[in-house]
Amino acid sequence: MDMSGRSGEMAVFATVAQEGSLSAAARALGLTPSSVSRIIARIERRIGTRLLIRTTRTITLTAEGEAYLRAARRILADMAEVEDAITNQGVPRGRLRVSAALAHGRLSVLPLIAAFGARYPGILVDLVLSDEVVDILGGEADVAIRFGQLADSPLTARQIGETGQVIVASPGYLARHGTPQLPEDLLQHNCLRFNFRRSFPDWPFRREGRDFFLKVAGTIESNSGDALSQLARLGAGIARVGTFSVEQDLKDGNLVPLLQAYNPGDREPINAVFVGGAATPARVRAFVDFLVQHHRDDVS
Repeated sequence: MDMSGRSGEMAVFATVAQEGSLSAAARALGLTPSSVSRIIARIERRIGTRLLIRTTRTITLTAEGEAYLRAARRILADMAEVEDAITNQGVPRGRLRVSAALAHGRLSVLPLIAAFGARYPGILVDLVLSDEVVDILGGEADVAIRFGQLADSPLTARQIGETGQVIVASPGYLARHGTPQLPEDLLQHNCLRFNFRRSFPDWPFRREGRDFFLKVAGTIESNSGDALSQLARLGAGIARVGTFSVEQDLKDGNLVPLLQAYNPGDREPINAVFVGGAATPARVRAFVDFLVQHHRDDVS
């Protein structure tokens, strides 16, 4: 790539941000550190603002630098996608970075990844399973699979499914502490909860057609539904989790559903989130379409 053009400058800047130093970026690009420094200075002069803060050991991006990096990564990816589409006559190819939650990824996404890989051998799926929310606009992933209502953002979301919620405990826990017969009985139990901010952090119920929320408490909180399910299996307490994550445990008797007569039947949407628009890479469109067609909802 010609480093004198704007796309070349963007590639240099993105490499500096990735490598964390001018010298490391120079080695990766086959340039001298002074050449890399001149290119960064040229970008900053043209834009009229500082993009990088340099110290003897580290490089930190300014707010403008972060914005420029996001745009540079997207433009470079779009250019690569156009060139790849022409070279390969529109067949989806390239690296596809996918982020999914631990439990949902393990139980629902992995089987789809296997089938998708067989269908599109030219696409390298780079899958990360984590309950952390990735920055798609910042280039951390191409597609993220997320639960619940989404905040307003420039991203595109397509619903690929939905799941219900169920309250569960192990037979061992219930033998030691008793089985709650009414929602209010949970106030005397160790309830395992999520530790991140939710629109309605309390547990919902429905009695005689009326919906209400109950403020439960316990000794363990987690950001992972998979962790809460496992803690419930271990007898640590009572959890309210996505039905998909405990479907097999319910069938095997490792977990017992509780208070189903008071289940409000709320459904949580599952969305594929990505940068939409005409420039969306073909591999992203193919993957999202595949999820919409093949994702299986829970059976609750």
